[in-house]
Amino acid sequence: MAKKKKVFEITDAPLALTRDQAARQKRYFISMMVRTACFVLTVILPSPYRWFALAGAVGLPYFAVVIANAGRETITRNKQIIEDKPLSLD
Repeated sequence: MAKKKKVFEITDAPLALTRDQAARQKRYFISMMVRTACFVLTVILPSPYRWFALAGAVGLPYFAVVIANAGRETITRNKQIIEDKPLSLD
């Protein structure tokens, strides 16, 4: 009886590091543009609304860093791609 080979799918593979970094940089850039808009709105808006814009401008960097750094920590380091020894071509 022949031994069945296991089939591994590439769809379980994470994004390439360069694509992941580009996506993080894009999210961070967008967050900082929103922060810049909040600073501008702080100057333009009247008094009660100005404080909400200022709170957004002050608090947004924390969330921007947390969101930009989220993503690759879901990789399990102990998971092996090849579980069995490869078959020899003898």
